Amino acid sequence: MRHRHRNYIPTLFLEASVFNFYNYGKAGKKQRDTRILFDDIKSGKYAAYTSDAVIGELAGAPKEMYDEMKRLIDTYTIKTLPDNPLVDQLADIYIAKHIIPLKYREDAVHIATATINSLNCVVSFNMGHIVKPKTMIGAGFINLREGYRWIGLATPTEIIDYDAAPPHGGV
Repeated sequence: MRHRHRNYIPTLFLEASVFNFYNYGKAGKKQRDTRILFDDIKSGKYAAYTSDAVIGELAGAPKEMYDEMKRLIDTYTIKTLPDNPLVDQLADIYIAKHIIPLKYREDAVHIATATINSLNCVVSFNMGHIVKPKTMIGAGFINLREGYRWIGLATPTEIIDYDAAPPHGGV
């Protein structure tokens, strides 16, 4: 049976799609789960991070949308990680090993940012290049080979469902 240390707080890297679904998820399950995740962050259940690269992606939205998404960073006390040359090096390895296509380099940068900063998981709704088995396995093995730890890749739904699940074999 797995026991969490009482003071352990998982660290999450929030990718741009998560900010987008908070306000623009068409009131569906993804939006609901995203808002639950943000509430969990605010309550201290998770420590959340994003990056200058994500904020740059958000800046591509119309100004009103950008302002709303950017406001979430302050409202939910999400820390912004600065650019780091090690991130670019690791992202380039993901691309060279065909884990992430060059055309989607920003996705490699997000995973590398979380890895370099020793975060537990990248949270995203990007199922095309981030939250998929090939990426998790490939990035995980590259991280280990390069001296970093394995990185989790999950949707907000997977994060909140995981923590809501009862323990196996428990009462």
